[in-house]
Amino acid sequence: MIEWVDPVILGLGLVVAVGAFVQSSIGFGIAVVSAPFVVVLRPDLMPTSMLVCAFVLPVLQLASGPREILWRPLGWAVGARLAVTPLGVWLVASTSTDAIALAVGILILVTVIASVVVVDIRLTRGSAMGAGAISGVSGTAASIGGPFFALVLRHEPPDRLRATLAVFFIAGSTMAIGGLALAGAATWDQLLAGATWIPFVVLGHLVAGPVRRRLPATAVRRGVLVFCVVASVGVIGRTLLL
Repeated sequence: MIEWVDPVILGLGLVVAVGAFVQSSIGFGIAVVSAPFVVVLRPDLMPTSMLVCAFVLPVLQLASGPREILWRPLGWAVGARLAVTPLGVWLVASTSTDAIALAVGILILVTVIASVVVVDIRLTRGSAMGAGAISGVSGTAASIGGPFFALVLRHEPPDRLRATLAVFFIAGSTMAIGGLALAGAATWDQLLAGATWIPFVVLGHLVAGPVRRRLPATAVRRGVLVFCVVASVGVIGRTLLL
C-alpha cells in the first residue's frame, strides 16, 4: 500500500521529473530514466505506474508544442503494437517482478547501444511495424517502448519526431494500461503511484522548455546515456545477485 507522504514515492517522483525533462528535450526517455529506480525501490509498482506517466507527458507535449505528425508510419507502428500488446500483458501476468526488472535493465542497455552505434534504419512500412511490434511487448511489460520507434524516426526533423512519438506513446500507453487492467495485472497502488507522479511530470516538462535551449544537445544526450548505463547495470546486478 502506498501513502501520499511516502518518502520513497516522493523521491521517485523527482526521478520521474528528470525523465520528463529528458523526454521533453529529445522525444523519449521518461521510462528509460525512471524505470530502473522504480524496479529497485518499488518493483511492485511496475509497469502500470510508469505507463500512467508515459500517457500524461505526451499529452502535455502535444498541448504545448508543434503537432507535425507522420500519420501513415504512425498507423503502421500503432497497428503492430496493438497486435502484439497481448503478449506483453501475458508476460506481466505470468512472470515475477525480478524478471521484469531484468528485462528493464537489458532493454535500457540495448537502447544505449542502439543510440551510440550508428544504425542507418530508414523509415519504411516494415521498419515502422517492426518497431511497433517490439514496443508492444517491451512497452507493456517494462514500460519502455519509445527508443525503437525513435530509431526509425531519427532522420526526421526534431519537432516532427517528438510529435509523432507523443501520439505513439498515448496510443501505446492506453493499450497497455487497458490490457493490464483486463488481465487483472494493474493494481490500484500502481495507478495511485502514477497519479501521484503527475505533478512531477508537469514540472519536468515545464523546466525542459527554457533549459533545453541553453544546454548543448550533444552534452545532454551523452549525460543521459551515461546515466542510463549506470542505472541499468545497477538493476541487472541487483536482480542477478539478490
